[in-house]
Amino acid sequence: MIERYVWDLRDADETQVAVVGGKGAHLGGLSRIDGVRVPEGFCVTTDAFRQVMAEAPSIDDQLDQLSRLDPDDREAVRRLSAQVRRTIEGIAVPDELAAAITRALGRLGEQAAYAVRSSATAEDLPTASFAGQQDTYLNVMGRTEILRHVSRCWASLFTERAVTYRQRNGIDHRTVRMAVVVQRMAFPQASGVLFTADPVSGNRKVATVDAGFGLGEALVSGLVNPDVFTVRDGEVVAKTIAAKQRAVQALPAGGTQEVAIDAQQQEQPALTDAQVVRLVELGRRIEAHFGRPQDIEWCLVDDGFRIVQSRPITTLFPVPEAGDQENHVYVSVGHQQMMTDAMKPLGLSMWQLTAMVPMHAAGGRLFVDATRRLSSPAGRAALLDVMGKGDPLVRDALETVLDRDDFVPSLPDAVPGRPAAGGAPAPIENDPAVVKELIERSQASVAALERDIRTRTGPELFDFLLEAFDEHKRVLGDPLSVQAIMAGMDATWWLNDKLQEWLGEKNAADTLTLSAPDNITSEMGLALLDVADVIRARPEVVAFLKDVQDEDFLGELAKVAGGVEARDAIEGYLDRYGMRCVGEIDITRPRWRERPTTLVPVLLDNVRNFAPGAAAQRFEEGRRKAQEKEEDVLARLRALPDGDRKADETKRMIDRVRTFIGYREYPKYGIVSRYFVYKQALLAEAERLVAADVLTAKEDVFYLTFQEFHDVVRSHQVDGRLVQQRKDAFRAYQALTPPRVLTSDGEAVTGAYRRDDVPAGALVGLPVSVGTIEGRARVVLDMAEADLEAGDILVTTFTDPSWSPLFVGIAGLVTEVGGLMTHGAVIAREYGLPAVVGVAQATRLIRDGQRIRVHGTDGYVEILP
Repeated sequence: MIERYVWDLRDADETQVAVVGGKGAHLGGLSRIDGVRVPEGFCVTTDAFRQVMAEAPSIDDQLDQLSRLDPDDREAVRRLSAQVRRTIEGIAVPDELAAAITRALGRLGEQAAYAVRSSATAEDLPTASFAGQQDTYLNVMGRTEILRHVSRCWASLFTERAVTYRQRNGIDHRTVRMAVVVQRMAFPQASGVLFTADPVSGNRKVATVDAGFGLGEALVSGLVNPDVFTVRDGEVVAKTIAAKQRAVQALPAGGTQEVAIDAQQQEQPALTDAQVVRLVELGRRIEAHFGRPQDIEWCLVDDGFRIVQSRPITTLFPVPEAGDQENHVYVSVGHQQMMTDAMKPLGLSMWQLTAMVPMHAAGGRLFVDATRRLSSPAGRAALLDVMGKGDPLVRDALETVLDRDDFVPSLPDAVPGRPAAGGAPAPIENDPAVVKELIERSQASVAALERDIRTRTGPELFDFLLEAFDEHKRVLGDPLSVQAIMAGMDATWWLNDKLQEWLGEKNAADTLTLSAPDNITSEMGLALLDVADVIRARPEVVAFLKDVQDEDFLGELAKVAGGVEARDAIEGYLDRYGMRCVGEIDITRPRWRERPTTLVPVLLDNVRNFAPGAAAQRFEEGRRKAQEKEEDVLARLRALPDGDRKADETKRMIDRVRTFIGYREYPKYGIVSRYFVYKQALLAEAERLVAADVLTAKEDVFYLTFQEFHDVVRSHQVDGRLVQQRKDAFRAYQALTPPRVLTSDGEAVTGAYRRDDVPAGALVGLPVSVGTIEGRARVVLDMAEADLEAGDILVTTFTDPSWSPLFVGIAGLVTEVGGLMTHGAVIAREYGLPAVVGVAQATRLIRDGQRIRVHGTDGYVEILP
């Protein structure tokens, strides 16, 4: 019989977190696995916790106060959480509950020693482990002490660290309940932790075991360094045996104490290799049961292992599903597209449906399977060359994988005589009319989409969109468009290579491309300066914008003196660029047209930091510097041996790069323009589903794939549990850092620059825009919160085209992600900003307000005293 307040652990399983908490649920599940031994025990359920909390009406008011605290206000959190704990510990355990616990102790042995362990409902979950957030008490003896420690476990739901963790993870204190696990104590010779995947690299085929003598508290508390064993394919492949001078042992009368380890035993391994391998085999059985890699706490008792806890390893990046057992190497799409944030399911599926190559989703991100290209010598060389030019870290990561001879299969190149797929494109003339024609084609395609989609609703809309996606890919893959993009990029690389070889000058193309024509992204930044000119002359408008909070402010703006002209200028800007936003490859992200307040801080910065006419002045200044650089380079070349030939070739390449490099930005603008049209139609469909009571909120469709959304429109039925699961998963994915390269073993490979030409202590990156600049670092993670002064250096995770309005007001750029031809690099060169990208952890290593020096020519950043 299962009681309301006390359950035997063997009656619980992992589906009953709401009753027995995360730890209790996992222990119950563990006890059901063949060959896994779990110390006997019982669980005091969350019903008991609810009953106790009801005994203290003052708790409600205290929780209200707690939920309103800023998690960074540590003193307030410490004071109020201590007050809540005192209140809970002061509540007498109700007689009915005390009797149920006493009966359970009688069945197991009332005089035995027990571990009393917290088991919260928001603990040991697939998306949040909450490891160490609540308390555990070891070697507790006697009914009275066990009841007291049960109360202490309830109270530990409100430790300072648990309260802060929940608030930072958006978890309501009232929704979390506490159960308590009471287990017979295990008195081990050794104990420790087993990770069934490498917690550092993520490799699922590598297990690691930490082991020490006595109780595991010695390891958890950092009292001793553990022995560390690495196991792969049933064999210990590496081990480090630590000098274990101390251990924690149980006392006969209850409690624990530190003891010294005999000198002869200190450097003996806590486990034999055979025991380690046996433990890992047990771990693999547990991992298979729970369906994901596990962090397992174990004890060795009389040569038999007892498992005292197992929780998911929540920090591992998920692996794309391949549907086979072959090795795969995946390259991050987000690092190429300057969008490494997690994407919602609709955004993922829409990008997959409109991309030119197959893409695999994992962890809310997209990856391309590069295995086939890496397996042949020619494909490998071409891919590494392209990746190296774009992001050296990706190239190095791929080479790291390739160095393991047995991971990527080796296949022969294509049959001799057969043309390579998509061989070299035909030459393209240096004709600006080509770019004009391509832009007109794209504009006509978007206009046709806007016209034809207007009357489509219901299932017909989705059928229409599938056809529109084909047109989308046709425009994106237009051979002439590809030729124009490659012409600009190839000319850039040619100029940099040849001018360094002939003149010893690094990255000369950076100056030669200043103010190149037809760059829609740089034009977008300058156009906002023109809007600022309209606003600057109208003080009432400036004052109004400083207090703007509502997204419908444009209607109110017209009522202010000078507001009609300001509104019209902003509306005109939104008509041309309102489809853009940060993370714009995710269709679910709010566009500037949907959230125009995003632009207000940038506009006000432009009003404050620039004089009238700045846009035209900056463009002309860039054009003049590029012209002067061209004249200087050509003159120096003509002075060289064979100089006329070198100068003539360089002149052709300069003309080529200035003709085509600006177009590099247009295809992305075309994609995002189409995406906004798709989104407006899909949201209108979602609103109809809300009106029909199919959906609770229109944004719920963001957590469905395109096909699932289509199915809901057809059936008028939605799986609310699926939507909630997707929301929970997305929240968890946001906390993960995607790797540049990921293997099917789960190993995240980051890559390294492997340079020895930078000063000690400097942060290494990729040089993408020449020059050296010193200034105040402004670490900005959200464009809407940017507060920039002239001369500031922008430090951020990544920039996509939507960040370009900020570029007109900064002196330099540092990003964690990027490559030579990614958008931030292109626009930095357009505006003449020294820039270094691909600087690992730049937003953590550089503090907001610090002075830094950016070496855009040599690719490193110095943090100044």
